[in-house]
Amino acid sequence: MNFNKVTFFHKAILQKYFLIIALLSSFTTLALAFISVPEEYKFIGGIIFIIILILLYMCLWIKANNTKDIKLDIEGSQVIIKTGDIFEENGLKVIAFNEYFDTQVDDKIIANKSLNGIFIKKYFEDSLHLLDNYINEYRFEEESKLEDNTNRQEGKIKKFKIGTVCLYKDFIFTAFTKFDDKNQAILTMPEYLKFLIKFWDEMNRVYAQRDVVVPIFGSGITRIKEHKNISDEELLKIMLWTFRISEMKFKHPAKLTIVIHYSKIDRINLSDIEMAKNGL
Repeated sequence: MNFNKVTFFHKAILQKYFLIIALLSSFTTLALAFISVPEEYKFIGGIIFIIILILLYMCLWIKANNTKDIKLDIEGSQVIIKTGDIFEENGLKVIAFNEYFDTQVDDKIIANKSLNGIFIKKYFEDSLHLLDNYINEYRFEEESKLEDNTNRQEGKIKKFKIGTVCLYKDFIFTAFTKFDDKNQAILTMPEYLKFLIKFWDEMNRVYAQRDVVVPIFGSGITRIKEHKNISDEELLKIMLWTFRISEMKFKHPAKLTIVIHYSKIDRINLSDIEMAKNGL
């Protein structure tokens, strides 16, 4: 547990703490109106009450630092943010590809440790041609296709607009990153926002009232120009904000789940996001 994730006097903790104190004070005042406490017990009772308040605050602080999942209601859609493994979740699991829908896992085009690379190795390590054939034959929206990049030395040449999706069984592939001449995944912040808005619109078209499970987009090796130090928590907040302003709404019982990998949860303050849900 990372006790530096949520500071000791964090606003979210203080807000909950003062609410509980108000309730306890009201209950105590009401009880004392009907119960007479001998003078010799008032001092001891006061000490015990102070100790309880201190322990209560400590419990709230520890709980805030140990929060692993939260539930939000965003414009009528149920959104769950949780720690876990996206491959173990039920629903349509979203895998971010690059704008070419490359499948070459060699630490040049696709990194072995990226979610994209892990997916391909997990399901298509010995049958990559099946994945390539499926993507090549998939009926993409005509407006999603861009020009062929015949100057590209490695990887595929057919380029798609970012945000384009490809539905495969219980997975959704999406064109997330642009590639520079060195095959490095890179986006500007306006492009990142454009991707999210396009992506949510595409989800509205293909989800068919099924649950959708997504990672934190941009949490891996993707480079966002002029925002190299942007945190996973900030990316998560941007995702929630764009979801809120999009036309995408999950009809009950369908829901959106954002999965945070176990290795990254210590850097994300879910209590802060939960408290700020109405301001996202």
